Amino acid sequence: MHQTLSPSHMSPLTSSSQETTQGTYAELKHVLKQRGLLEKQPTYYIYRIALLCAMFGLGVLFLLLVHVWWLQLLNATYLAFVWTQIGLLSHEAGHRQMFHHAWQHDLVSLIGGDLLIGMSYGWWLEKHNAHHSHPNQVDTDPDLAIPLLDFTGTADLAKMGRVRQILVKYQAWLFLPALLTVAIGLQYNSFTFLLHKKARYYALEWVLMLAHVVVYLACVFILLPFWPAFLFVVVHQALTGLYLGAIFAPNHKGMPVLEKESAMDFLHRQVLTARNIHAHPVTDFCYGGLNYQIEHHLFPSMARNQLKAAQPIVKEFCQAYAIAYHETSVWQSLTEILSHLHQIGTPLRRITA
Repeated sequence: MHQTLSPSHMSPLTSSSQETTQGTYAELKHVLKQRGLLEKQPTYYIYRIALLCAMFGLGVLFLLLVHVWWLQLLNATYLAFVWTQIGLLSHEAGHRQMFHHAWQHDLVSLIGGDLLIGMSYGWWLEKHNAHHSHPNQVDTDPDLAIPLLDFTGTADLAKMGRVRQILVKYQAWLFLPALLTVAIGLQYNSFTFLLHKKARYYALEWVLMLAHVVVYLACVFILLPFWPAFLFVVVHQALTGLYLGAIFAPNHKGMPVLEKESAMDFLHRQVLTARNIHAHPVTDFCYGGLNYQIEHHLFPSMARNQLKAAQPIVKEFCQAYAIAYHETSVWQSLTEILSHLHQIGTPLRRITA
């Protein structure tokens, strides 16, 4: 039995009750710490790194040894899954979930992110830290700034260009196809970031990311004829993007959006803007633990294998303090996202109706 949380009152907390909120958050953190759920998990992550290395090596070996082009398209699909899992591992390293020393996390992120999947560690840290500080907050959460689409409903429709008006009008239909570009977008943003900013490992990141591009394209185009190689790259990059987008979109898209001036406290900001996906061994593996998005946002340094045990404690805490805790299915999360996007585009559809 875990420790029961007993609130001093049962009414919802508001952004003006900062002192009380901080006290209750500290209470929750204390319970989780007592249960050992905030401890680093090096053994778990060593096994996980070994598993992903083996999975990655299997895909590379298949690329080297199999000369049937349509089977390589299946391999591209498989490697899209593996690359996304490596990306999730780099995400966890960025949050310092694994080991006891910072350099160990940096090493995992630089190899997994920059070298293996071509995503800048420095760019990801800056962007993702900003997101965690102000999730779903207008003009402060970079994850709301998706080119051409509108996730907030705050854009001035009259000032939109004609092309963007059309895209926003039908964005509920365009959203899933747009996810196919996520992987390419991450790599493009990574190189753009390094061109304009000095990251901590600036020179090393350039070397690793350029090595990624050269080795990746060289292997594919040397081992396969041109058109099968081209198809391999398209399928691999598109499905990696789709998988990444399908994991990250349910976390916050379609959840309450906070105004730029919002003074909502940390606890409410993290819980009310996040959405959990029902736990299941398959879901937990495929989502890399991000289906426990509320727990992850409250305690971003908590290791993946501890989130499931933390969830019932966090849920009870939110119920005790009357804080809305949203958890749903994979399908329902998609329905909520698309309904939200459809609603934002409604004024434009009315104008042209």
